[in-house]
Amino acid sequence: MPTVVLLWVWFCAYLNCAGWVLSAIHELDARGYAVVLLIWFIGLFVWRKRTSAQFLPHVRWQKFRRRFRRPFPLAFLILAALAFLGGALYAPTNYDAMAYRTPRVLNWLAEHHWHWIHTDFPRLNTRTTGFEWLTAPIFLLAGTDRPVFLLNIVCFLLLPGRIFAVLTGLGVRPRAAWHWSWLFPSSYGCILQAGSAVNDMFGAFMVLVAFEFALRARRGGALSNLWTSCLAAGLMTAIKAFNIMLLLPWLLVALPALKKLIRRPLASLAVAILAASASILPTAVLNIHYCGDWTGLAVEQPTIGGGGKPERFLANAINIPLDNLVPPVFPFTAQWDRFVERAAPAYLLSDLQKYMETELATFRLPDLQVEETSGLGMGITLLLLILLVKKIRAGDVLPRSFFGIETLVPLAVWACLGVFMLQVGTAYPGRYLLPFYLLLCVPVMRGAAAGKIFQSQTWRSAAFAVFGMAGLLVVLSPARPLWPVNPGLRALNAGHSENHLLQRTWTVYSVYAQRPDCFAPVLAALPPDANPLGYVGWDEPEAALWWPLGSRRILHICRGDTPADTRARGIEYALVCERTLSNNYAMKLDDWLTIKKAEPIQSFELRLRAGKNPYGWALVKFEPPSIPAAVGASRATGGQQ
Repeated sequence: MPTVVLLWVWFCAYLNCAGWVLSAIHELDARGYAVVLLIWFIGLFVWRKRTSAQFLPHVRWQKFRRRFRRPFPLAFLILAALAFLGGALYAPTNYDAMAYRTPRVLNWLAEHHWHWIHTDFPRLNTRTTGFEWLTAPIFLLAGTDRPVFLLNIVCFLLLPGRIFAVLTGLGVRPRAAWHWSWLFPSSYGCILQAGSAVNDMFGAFMVLVAFEFALRARRGGALSNLWTSCLAAGLMTAIKAFNIMLLLPWLLVALPALKKLIRRPLASLAVAILAASASILPTAVLNIHYCGDWTGLAVEQPTIGGGGKPERFLANAINIPLDNLVPPVFPFTAQWDRFVERAAPAYLLSDLQKYMETELATFRLPDLQVEETSGLGMGITLLLLILLVKKIRAGDVLPRSFFGIETLVPLAVWACLGVFMLQVGTAYPGRYLLPFYLLLCVPVMRGAAAGKIFQSQTWRSAAFAVFGMAGLLVVLSPARPLWPVNPGLRALNAGHSENHLLQRTWTVYSVYAQRPDCFAPVLAALPPDANPLGYVGWDEPEAALWWPLGSRRILHICRGDTPADTRARGIEYALVCERTLSNNYAMKLDDWLTIKKAEPIQSFELRLRAGKNPYGWALVKFEPPSIPAAVGASRATGGQQ
């Protein structure tokens, strides 16, 4: 299995590097990727001939059946099958993917290269590109985003081995590490993202690979282990910028092995270039060039960095435990919100909202754990808390050595968590910490008391309850429900019921079901010549306007664009979000139409988020360029002559 992981990491790094190279030569298209993939397979063939390595591990089916007859592996396999089924049955509905991750790739493909997109919505440009470069060939070769979930399924299936290797490498007893390696992937963030197009779990996988192969290299393994670790460390920063904080604890592990790089200096230099190309570095350089800040926060929301650090720390210190202790289904959100309003001082809530998103500042809890909000989850969090209490009672708390790697790495990760809490003010921080959790929990899982805990039948029963809750969430997931939603809710008359909970359930499932085609009424009303289509929106599921791939081009219209600018780009029609005009431009639709010299054709009321009411959109047509009177008279005279 380590060979499979090695090949997967190298392939992901290769595709990231290929994306930048193809962009540089303006060949970011099907022909370019055909050449890229051909080179990869030729290189793979040569590597196999030289090393006699197996591409895939030799599967002994008798051993395989024996392993998955055991309860913990069998529970993991069932969860993986459910996640795969959900991903195969449903189109991606993740809001971040549809709002900017997928549209930015489609913009690049339309121009045959990466470019700074003309838009007022900065996330299309400033965010890291590690996951996007993996989706680009999928969009080109499949013509759809449906197979994107396979990227996450591959990582999910490889998680148990990575967890076991990291835990045992950091001093956790093998018996305990074996059980946690099957149990930990049932964290709500991992299992709900396994069938999705979101990238947090993918980033968590790369973090574990970086540490696993660094530990292998530290123990005297082959130089390829260190190379693979470096590539995974680069990829983890390119997939999620928050992961850059984990480079410090990774260096603590990898530092003693770095001297091995001089054994093969040229090859190591090539790997370093590949790792840098597959990291956050290219995006950071481009952000400096276009907006003067490597993070891109200069043009992003003010909820990360800047002032308000004590307020952010306080809000995160409350929200992170809440995010991970809230039940998987929590129908008391309205009562919770009223409790917060009564219990928290008004001045505190007001101060918090100056520096962070409203959901974080008001301690909002979701009524159902979904991929956009989930972190470790209540089940595993409670198990870890119970285990911690047991360790304290047994006097098994202090490490054997304060200066060993088993202690220094978790301490460094806890320090990174402190930095995160001071800097980040985004809603539902539990999701962003998904790559941190395992390393944070190593001290709890280590020791004699933790090693014996799974011998208890009560503890094993609690672990199976955790598996059951995770499976229930996968079945209930609004993004990919595996139960007959429409017949069930219609039988309860949920759409017209006076019961608030039933109405909320109907709304959530309806909005998720319609999201892949949420702009269907708009597309049906588009004139045949509405290509390219202008677009004015902010954090809306724009990807739904692009499909089928190649059918139309979506061009953003910025606030400062003049009518002449718009016409010069070939835009005759545009779709305009009235909420964007109101919230971001402080402008009404009529005023915008006057300034842009456009007239409305048709209006729409669309509900794109379950937590927000429907809001207005307008399909507009721009006035043709006026002909000066003198030119018109001259043409008329010329015609008479």
